[in-house]
Amino acid sequence: ITIKTAAEIEKMRVAGQVVAQVLAGMQRMVEPGITTGDLNAMAEEECSKRGAIPVFKNYPNFATGRPFPGSICASVNEEVVHGIP
Repeated sequence: ITIKTAAEIEKMRVAGQVVAQVLAGMQRMVEPGITTGDLNAMAEEECSKRGAIPVFKNYPNFATGRPFPGSICASVNEEVVHGIP
C-alpha cells in the first residue's frame, strides 16, 4: 500500500464526488425505454462539465488493442460486466 499525501487524498475525494454526482444523475434518468447509450451520453457530458475524463473511454482492449467506445460500462439483465453502452 502506498501512503497518500494530503494533496493526493484531496484529489481522490474530489474524483469520488464527481463519480457520485454522475451516478446520481444516471439513477434519476433510469426508466423504461431509456437506453444504455442515453446513460452513456449523459455520463460523458456530465464528466466533461466537471473537467473529468471517463476512465473506460478509449481504454485499449488487451487482446485486440481496440479502444473501449463507452464512457460507462453498462450491463443489462444477464450480462456480466463491461457491457458496451
